[in-house]
Amino acid sequence: MTAPQTAGHPLVREVFPDLVGELVDLLTREGEPELAARAWSLRLVAECRCGDDFCQSFRTDPHPDGRPYGRGHRCVPLDPAEGMLVLDVVDGRIVYVEVLDREPLRDTRPGPGRGPGQD
Repeated sequence: MTAPQTAGHPLVREVFPDLVGELVDLLTREGEPELAARAWSLRLVAECRCGDDFCQSFRTDPHPDGRPYGRGHRCVPLDPAEGMLVLDVVDGRIVYVEVLDREPLRDTRPGPGRGPGQD
């Protein structure tokens, strides 16, 4: 068995624990218990490179830039207290977390160069 392509990437819950808690809560309220359970094990694969100052979105699964997700894709908009959270889901897997118009995410890991939301 081969290791998942995301194995070397940090768990989102270790980087942004408050965000993961919020995702789990919102997904549960939206009637998405399977996605809520999967949110706990998301990996931070890559940050969005759009350059917009209001965007803190990130990939949780590798995907070629500029290519559609294709069959099995759906968007799951959530209703957070602040800003926007929208998930891209492919075949039941959360592959992208869109985080817009929110206070900066704070990376809780110690050390420099920690990705989106770094101090």
